[in-house]
Amino acid sequence: MPDTAHGITTGAVARRLGVSPTTVRSWDQRYGIGPAVRADGRHRRWSPADVAMLEEMCRLTASGVPPAEAARAAQRVRRARPAAEPPVAPGETARRAGPGSGLPLGDVRQECRGLARAAVRLDGPGMERLLQEVLAEHGLVTAWEEIMVPTLHAVGRKWESSGDRYVEVEHLLSWHISTALRRGGTVAGPAPAPSAAPVLLACVPAEQHTLPLEALAAALAEQGLPTRMFGAAVPAEAVDAAVRRSGPAAVVLWSQARSTAHHALARHVARTEFGVRGARTAPLVLLAGPGWRGRTPAPGTVCPTGLREAIGLISGLYGEPREGVEG
Repeated sequence: MPDTAHGITTGAVARRLGVSPTTVRSWDQRYGIGPAVRADGRHRRWSPADVAMLEEMCRLTASGVPPAEAARAAQRVRRARPAAEPPVAPGETARRAGPGSGLPLGDVRQECRGLARAAVRLDGPGMERLLQEVLAEHGLVTAWEEIMVPTLHAVGRKWESSGDRYVEVEHLLSWHISTALRRGGTVAGPAPAPSAAPVLLACVPAEQHTLPLEALAAALAEQGLPTRMFGAAVPAEAVDAAVRRSGPAAVVLWSQARSTAHHALARHVARTEFGVRGARTAPLVLLAGPGWRGRTPAPGTVCPTGLREAIGLISGLYGEPREGVEG
């Protein structure tokens, strides 16, 4: 039986927090946030106030606060904690984890570092909470460009340089970002007229990366524009059928790499006309993603440089005259 009368062991508190015992010891050594009392003068025994301090350390670092600053704030929590609280049960489930992400982030927003730390710890609830906060505070476009994308790129670089490690981190992070984008897109602007032509969004055949399209779909929904999201690796025949059946104002084709860019499909969609005789129209085709770069856009197509430009081009179709169309 563990001796909880004098606090719990480092291993027990590490299990509670979801970090390694080495991390807990390093916080003590680097930032001086060890237990207030040590059994026999050597062995760490963590009281409820000590554990509350470490929990605050985890919460702050997960939100992007630098570890040294987080440690100073966490120590204030221990000083404010009543000493008579009952000891922490050693088998409690972890909900937060340690401070370091180990990802090559560079000069990024503080929220980006917090999201990276939660991702590396596989802290799903933490990622969900952080993503909801940044969407509410910064809006969808800024949250995508300045927080979500840098974190995704950092995870990708870590994966490429570490022998296929961190794959699980990328998958979990992508899932939570996708979920946050879909929820963000439900906060829609004024509903479009029932007769309004939709925007079709599809990845070209063999292209599996959907997150940028999901960000665009959510941003368009915020403006109340009608969208139809078809997702990953849509066959050319299916794109053609969708265009002919729906008569879209615009078609967005996403390609992540040059190997997936389908120029014949883009030209075909741009030439597809529909409507009554004498008033037939063709959709604006947006060639989105880095896979299209390096070639002159075909007539009727345009290559937006990013999310903001794509939103501007599409929203212009429902109000202001569009710009940047070749042909």
